[in-house]
Amino acid sequence: MLKLGVLDQSQIGEGRDAAQTLAETTALAQEAEKLGYTRFWMSEHHASQALAHSSPEVLIAHVAALTERIRVGSGGIMLPHYSAYKVAENFRLLEALHPGRIDVGLGRAPGGMPISTRALQEGKYVNVVDQYPQQVADLTGYLHDTQPAGHRFPGLRAAPIIPTAPEIWLLGSSYDSARLAAEQGTAFGFAQFFGNADCAEALRIYREHFTASSLNEKPYSLAAVLAICADSEEEANELALSTDLFFLSLGQGRLLPFFPSVDTAKHYPYTVNDYALIRGRQHQRIVGTPDSVKAQILALNEAYQADEIMVVSPIHNVEARLKSYRLLAQAFGL
Repeated sequence: MLKLGVLDQSQIGEGRDAAQTLAETTALAQEAEKLGYTRFWMSEHHASQALAHSSPEVLIAHVAALTERIRVGSGGIMLPHYSAYKVAENFRLLEALHPGRIDVGLGRAPGGMPISTRALQEGKYVNVVDQYPQQVADLTGYLHDTQPAGHRFPGLRAAPIIPTAPEIWLLGSSYDSARLAAEQGTAFGFAQFFGNADCAEALRIYREHFTASSLNEKPYSLAAVLAICADSEEEANELALSTDLFFLSLGQGRLLPFFPSVDTAKHYPYTVNDYALIRGRQHQRIVGTPDSVKAQILALNEAYQADEIMVVSPIHNVEARLKSYRLLAQAFGL
């Protein structure tokens, strides 16, 4: 049976605030656990009125404490902003609190606009991208006590010292991220719903170039897809209007201060070009009835050959969002 996980981005719905949204995230994680989803990951975004996840490691601690079995992790930590050693300490502490349940997903994207990146990296090295592969290797070494001989911090260990380690995932939406995950021997998660590169090709590159490591003997991957489920095609497409408007604004560099309601999306003054941009993205989403969504996911994964699918379901109405995940779980027999 194909494993399904949940990616939550804590979009702050129009008419609600950050505190309400974070409570919704917690409730969704608890529901996902009851429904049989494998993982619950939370994203990292900065300086955004519309997104509440600025520190996924803090939210992981909260969500893991209020669930019992589901794996909880970051989707992901934007590692170039931080010290690999400090990230290792954070996630070793989380693993010590919740052994066998913590995932550390890593990304190299900024998770915000240039001004927040400058503030996060104030006083750090300038060329952060070139440091990322070494950061990933350092983090792996700190989490598994496998720093190579001649490391610049010889003998340094990340506290607390524990017998287990969180799962390490490299995340991305490009072929470069697929190659890096293969070279480092990590698990790899591809953000199909971003649409920056072809998911099937990225996962093929990852599998074909994978190098066995102390982390994984064989390649292991997931594809993150945007899926919206409802009782009818008409209802599902209506719920998806909010997502169309949200991603339109994101793509045009003018992110809305909230995740729009269906009513706002219906009455937005779209231009002809707006409609064209929306239509250009719609092939990247999966919208429909449970049977239809299941069939579409399985058809996509024929090409992807991912070991797991992670589902992000941006829906303004909280109950409709929970129902979407319920319907999908039932369709897949979780």
